Amino acid sequence: MPMGAPGPTVNLLDRHIFKSTLATCAAAVGIFAFVLMTGNVVRDLIGPGLSGQLSAEAFGRLVLLLVPFVFSYALPMGMLTGVLLTLGRLSADSEVTAMRAAGISLPRIARPVIILGALGFLAGLPVNFEFMPRARVQYDRELTAAVRANPLSFIVPKTFIRDFPGVVVYVGEKQGARLRDFWLWRLDGDHRVTQFIRAASGRVEYDEATNDFIITLSQAQVETRSDRNPEDFTEAQPVMTFAQSDPVRLSLNRLFGRTGIRQKPTWMTYAELRREQARLAAEKVPPGRRKENAQAQMKVALVIEDKFNTALAALTFAVVGVPLGIKVSRRETSANLGVAVLLALGYYLLTVMIGWLDRHPEYRPDLLLWLPNAVFLLLGAWLFSRIERR
Repeated sequence: MPMGAPGPTVNLLDRHIFKSTLATCAAAVGIFAFVLMTGNVVRDLIGPGLSGQLSAEAFGRLVLLLVPFVFSYALPMGMLTGVLLTLGRLSADSEVTAMRAAGISLPRIARPVIILGALGFLAGLPVNFEFMPRARVQYDRELTAAVRANPLSFIVPKTFIRDFPGVVVYVGEKQGARLRDFWLWRLDGDHRVTQFIRAASGRVEYDEATNDFIITLSQAQVETRSDRNPEDFTEAQPVMTFAQSDPVRLSLNRLFGRTGIRQKPTWMTYAELRREQARLAAEKVPPGRRKENAQAQMKVALVIEDKFNTALAALTFAVVGVPLGIKVSRRETSANLGVAVLLALGYYLLTVMIGWLDRHPEYRPDLLLWLPNAVFLLLGAWLFSRIERR
């Protein structure tokens, strides 16, 4: 065998480390994706599902559309966790020590893990720039369409409904469009009651043109309070009684807009982001709106850099995870998982803090977004050098 050529033992070790890390990373990505998906399902889908607004088929399809969204965040965290678990176990079992005693350097041991991290980076790019934006827009479109198909299901009996702006509604009983024991509280900006309505019965209709509920009440009592001090009860509050009241309109624009699709820069594909950048750059802006235009351009630039850096985090976490896993040398899953979560939280906290500078383009937050990956790569290089000197 020529001097310096990789022998069969080294290739076998490469495959062993690669397969072990791949399996552990895949399991960790699945766990993090499940946790993130559960949060989104509880926030967006459980309510409409329980109220009958979503069929079982629509619910399942919407859950699947969440997969690219949660995968973009679960991949870097799963990569870090998988590397820490695999290298921590190999180090605790003295396998890393045996490899180094056989003349295999630490960078050579880390090579299959770095390759896996690079593959994760390459997989993250199309997910962040194509699959996730398309799935997120489709998710919003289908959820809005399902809710619009049965808007009356928003009114759930024996529940305080707080989804309408400035209003709290309670309905004792609902039979189709007929309501019984209807209560309504109008609130000011400080959440103080300015008007109270109670009716024995009523009827609700949906006005698709204005995206409003129109509720006509029978046998209604209306109590109006002072706008300046609604909580002042020293004076008697006027109470009016109506056999049939004027229609009460409740806007659904907070729940779903008229178009059904709220396009955001984070939901745009790479081509759409570039077109938006070109549009903003070519826009003729009067002097008074130049700062606003610069902020809009910076927001788009931040989205592009953030998507790229989120994908790059898979490789960055793999680099820092190798020496850290060897240094920690623990077999315990909980300990390594805790280290991974803390590191990931630190990374994302730094990213969020830089994102707060989107209103200050002069600080170039789009370039500062490279700082978290740079810091972690330097940390990985420093840890590598420390272990190599041991």
